[in-house]
Amino acid sequence: MEKLLSSTMKAAGRVEKGICYAALTSMALLPVAVALLRPFNIAIAGAPSLQLHLFLTAGLFSAMLTTQAKTHIAISIVQYSKSERVKDALSILAGFLSVVVSTILFWNAFLLYRYSPRGRMVGFIPESFFVFLMVIAYAVIAVRFAITMAQDSSGTAAWRRWITPLPFLGLLLGSIFALPAITKLVWGFEPPEPFFSWVNILYDSTFYLQSPLFLVLIAAAFAGSPIFIVIGAIAMVMLQAGGREPETASIHIFAALTNGNLIAIPLFTVTGFFLSESKAGVRLVAAFRSLFNWLPGGIIIATVVICAFFTSFTGASGVTILALGGILFIILQKGGGTTGGGYSEKFSVGLLTSAGGIGILFPPSLPIILVASTINSILFFMGESVQYDIVDFFLGAIIPGIILVLAMIVYGVIATKKVKIPVEPFNLKETTAALKGSFFEILLPIILVGGFFSGILTLVEVSAVSVVYVFIVQVFIHRDIALKDVPAVLFKAVPIIGGIISILAMAQALSYTVIYSQVPARFAEWMYTAVESRFVFLLLLNVALLLLGSFMDIFSAILVVLPLIVPLAQIYGVDPIHLGVIFIINLEAGFLTPPVGMNLFMASYRFSKPFTEICRYVLPFLAVRLVVVLLVTYIPWFSSFLVGIIKN
Repeated sequence: MEKLLSSTMKAAGRVEKGICYAALTSMALLPVAVALLRPFNIAIAGAPSLQLHLFLTAGLFSAMLTTQAKTHIAISIVQYSKSERVKDALSILAGFLSVVVSTILFWNAFLLYRYSPRGRMVGFIPESFFVFLMVIAYAVIAVRFAITMAQDSSGTAAWRRWITPLPFLGLLLGSIFALPAITKLVWGFEPPEPFFSWVNILYDSTFYLQSPLFLVLIAAAFAGSPIFIVIGAIAMVMLQAGGREPETASIHIFAALTNGNLIAIPLFTVTGFFLSESKAGVRLVAAFRSLFNWLPGGIIIATVVICAFFTSFTGASGVTILALGGILFIILQKGGGTTGGGYSEKFSVGLLTSAGGIGILFPPSLPIILVASTINSILFFMGESVQYDIVDFFLGAIIPGIILVLAMIVYGVIATKKVKIPVEPFNLKETTAALKGSFFEILLPIILVGGFFSGILTLVEVSAVSVVYVFIVQVFIHRDIALKDVPAVLFKAVPIIGGIISILAMAQALSYTVIYSQVPARFAEWMYTAVESRFVFLLLLNVALLLLGSFMDIFSAILVVLPLIVPLAQIYGVDPIHLGVIFIINLEAGFLTPPVGMNLFMASYRFSKPFTEICRYVLPFLAVRLVVVLLVTYIPWFSSFLVGIIKN
């Protein structure tokens, strides 16, 4: 029986991966085909709708695989506890909540499917089929959370007696909390007694218990519950406490999973992993070394530029540290040459740790796309008619990004002026050979930025072209990645895709709920009465975002906190584009902020150094980042100049 169950689960896993990879591949190929056929006035019937639903499919199946791999994005302070009992207790709390909430999501998705319109088609597939995929996905996620909880709690004999039933209790409790949805499934919108009374009791009790529930959810987030679970739970509690149907959240989850502005995120993520898993970094290092080694501090310039290039595509500074940290560390230690006499270990580790996040201010940065989409959604929910193009946000971030790059380079050169690094004469032959070797990697941003800003390609088409381009270059031209290894590259990208899209879906529901509750508006009014100065508001925002970035990943922070900040910024007259840039540059600086900045842990792992040493190495670079943060915050011109030039 166990063998049959095991083989069935493995077969199901292979099917999930196959569907996920097929959806991601189709997401890349379809926009490329549309772009290629456009000059001939040939259109692919139903392509936009099909693309949206491929995104939904890829997102849901990525989330299922991410759950199976136990790699959902979480805060988790469990690792800091020295007590195994405390770790066990926190893990149980996190796992139990995950089972309960994902079970509620399953029932709510089932209700959405039950009442979704029939007859709408996506190509030859009924749209209701894609809604049903939500039902399947959250059912699988709930069961997998339950299985994980059972496996994790089976190791301690003394706990077994009362822990073993908890996964099943979680499924049952989730079904009880989903009673409003279940009664509508069985009896429609007018359930008979006693169910009608029970549902009312559930609504009333949620209203009175919402504050304790929020505290439990926050505790669960720090205990390690996936961020998407906590966000979804908060949204449903707020809906139910406000007397609205909690299953309304499913409508907004589906809307987020079919949001055309977000399709570029998984595609650029795949592009980033093709680059990081190939030898593209080695070729780029060789090219930029040959370009800058004749300058004093040339290897510092090359290091910062290369890190910015990589992070602009991966959207995650930690990936850059892990992918390029090793080779760049060796080069810095050798001073860019082949012998010793390079930069100190302290400087090298500090520079690489802090330079990893610079690229998120340059196209095609995923955080910028996410900020633009989130701000537009919030403004729409607030009833604002103005919507901002993602191009505006890209333009707004370029000058702050250049300032940050220059600041890091200038500080690096000044801080190491006493280190006598031999300057190598410019070698045209060597430089030409290095540029030739990295030609296709250097050409990539030129194609993408040129295609996007010229209007030839849409953002989705640009992201699709990037995937197809790097696939051809790395698999068939450079042959860094064997064709048989492509699924392994995709599998490494899946946890990022699944984690981000899961949070995206829940954050859409939370954004609607928060705006509907008028909490941000009331908070904004209170804040304005307490702090009238725009200067003080921006300073408080800087501090809050730095703290936030020190313990939360950038994607979660954007989706959870930005909806609260936008109404405040409106009252203080902060331009949405300027706000977006402030948000991103602060959060990325927060990744370097002790005691729990994410990049500090990445660097500790990559360079095999104690965490406290990494913190000391990074502090001077963090100070430089903070100076740039203040400049960008208090001089809006940096964020508005290019937007004004292009628009006018």
